Amino acid sequence: MATFAAFFAAEYGGVVRVLAALTGDLGTAEDLTQDAFLVAQRRWDDIAAYDRPEAWVRRVALNMSMARHRRLGREARALLRLRTHPVELPEPADEVWAAVRTLPARQAQVIALVYGEDRAVDDVAAILGCGVETVRTHLRRARARLAELLREEDDDAR
Repeated sequence: MATFAAFFAAEYGGVVRVLAALTGDLGTAEDLTQDAFLVAQRRWDDIAAYDRPEAWVRRVALNMSMARHRRLGREARALLRLRTHPVELPEPADEVWAAVRTLPARQAQVIALVYGEDRAVDDVAAILGCGVETVRTHLRRARARLAELLREEDDDAR
C-alpha cells in the first residue's frame, strides 16, 4: 500500500490538468483537485486498498467539477434575472478547450481525460465508472461535435 503522500505526488498534476481543461481556469482546477484529495486523505485507509485509487480520485474531482458547473449556472441565471443588462464574459484564449467546455459534461470529461491527460479508453472507463464502449461513443460524438464547432468558428472568421 502506497502512502498518501506518494499517491498525492504521483496523481496531483494529472488531476489538475484534466480539471483545468474542463474549467478553463487553473486556480479553480487546483481548488477542486485539492478538495478531491482532501476527501481521499480522509478515507485513505479504504481508498488505498482499491485496485485503482487514481481512478477514484479523478471521479471525485470530476463530480466536484460538474457540481460546481451546475451551481455556477444556477447562480448566473439568478444574477441575470436580477440585472437589467446581461453580463458579457470574456472569450477564453484557447478556442479548442473553449469548444470542449460547450460539450455535454461526459463528452467533455472524456475529451479532457483522453487528450488532456493522454489516457487510454479503458482507463477513462474506469475513472468514469462506465463501459469502454460508452467511452468510445462519447469520444466519437465529442469529436464530431468539436469538428462542427471549430469549423463554424473558422467559417465565421473568414
